[in-house]
Parts: sequence; C-alpha cells; structure tokens
Amino acid sequence: MTAEYRHLLVKRDGDTITVTMNRPDRRNALSADHLTELLAAFRAAGDTDATGIVLAAAGPVFSAGHDFADVAARDLLGVRDLLTLCQQVMTTLETVPQVVIARVHGLATAAGCQLVASCDLAVAADSAGFALPGGKGGWFCHTPAVPVARSVGRKRLMELALTGDVIDARTAVDWGLINYAVPDADLDDAVAGLLARATRGSRASKALGKRTLYAQLDRPEADAYTLAREVMAAASQLPGAREGMAAFLEKRPPVWPG
Repeated sequence: MTAEYRHLLVKRDGDTITVTMNRPDRRNALSADHLTELLAAFRAAGDTDATGIVLAAAGPVFSAGHDFADVAARDLLGVRDLLTLCQQVMTTLETVPQVVIARVHGLATAAGCQLVASCDLAVAADSAGFALPGGKGGWFCHTPAVPVARSVGRKRLMELALTGDVIDARTAVDWGLINYAVPDADLDDAVAGLLARATRGSRASKALGKRTLYAQLDRPEADAYTLAREVMAAASQLPGAREGMAAFLEKRPPVWPG
C-alpha cells in the first residue's frame, strides 16, 4: 500500500485499510481520475492480508456522484467508458476478499449513494443523507439504482429514483440501505465496532462466504441452494472449518490458519 494518489488517502492500521476520498473542493465527485484511483486502491487492498476495508470521505460531503464537468466533456462512447469504469469500482467492492464498510457523513447522492449500496456494510452519521437526484433533473440515475434496488426493495427504490428526494440516515436504516445510523460523534467507534464483529473468524472462510453470498443473491431459490450446498460441502474440508469444528469439540479457543 505504498502508491501515491491525488484524490485519495490510503492508510493501514492493523488489519484495516481505510480508503478516504479526498476531493472536498469537488464534493468528492467521481471523475474518471478519481474512479481510476479508487479502482487501483481497492484492488491493491484486496491483494493484502488485511481483513477489512473502510471507505470514507474528507470534507462536508461523502460524495456528490459523477463529476458533471467530466461527463459533459464526453461523447456517447466516452460516457459509456466512464460508466464502465464506475461499474468496475462497484463490482470490485463486492469481489475483494475483505469486508468492505462505508463510513458515511454528509450527503451521498447518485453514484455516491451507489458506492454506499455497493459496500458490504454501511454506517452513517445522523447528519448523513442519501438520494438518487436524477429523478428531478435531466440525467436519470440508471446505474446508481442497480445496487440500491438490491438493498431497498421496489417501492422504496421507485420513491428514491422518481422523486430524487433526500432521505435521512434513520430512514436509510429502516429502508435497508445502511446498517446503522449513529450520532456524528460516535461514527468512528460504530464503524470500528461493526467491522470488528464482521471480520471475526477464519479469513479464508469469510472471503469464500462473501463471494458465495453475492453469487447466490439474485438466483432463483433452487439454484441458490444448489450453489450454496456445493460450496458449503467443499468448504467443510478447508483448514479453517476443520479448526473451528475441532476447537468447538475440544472446548478451546480456535487458532485460525492464514
């Protein structure tokens, strides 16, 4: 994790890597350069032995979404390339083996809301807000709606996407977009606490579990069971599973393999 970034701050503390978006003057808008750095940072973090990744932001806004100055300067093929790059960032959040948690303060709108929805977990300050504002503008939030739809359900997605209105953090919890909303002063402790609970156990087992959860989510139930059954059977033979069962049977603390 020695790369230098213009738009990010990347820091490792123990088993956790924090990636902080650092374009406060642009409300952490997601230009191509910013997205390219996010993609590189998450791929680099994914290749480490860290167990958790925190996505955070500097300044008063988490992320205002796509950088319209970048978008407006592009033709059709250029915008398609930009959206493809953004999609790669979102799918990388799901495919890295670590648990990825969003630490949200301020507004997370459009592709910024997409970032939150694409993380495995999310904790927000009470002052945070979430929106898909394209519904009241000229460029509808088609791609941001993809992961949001998989979090909040149809009717709530339609309200977010069609009205463009901001929902507060407590509503975002109720709708399933984030896990917790906490007082602003408690945000860091709440993020650390949830990440600590979510990274317990065998790292290899957790990585396989995360990958399989995403793989089965949108499948019909019978297909999901087929996939999950085969993965779980194979996973029973892994060192982490063997150690976990042995520790339980022998009534001792587990010693997890790498």
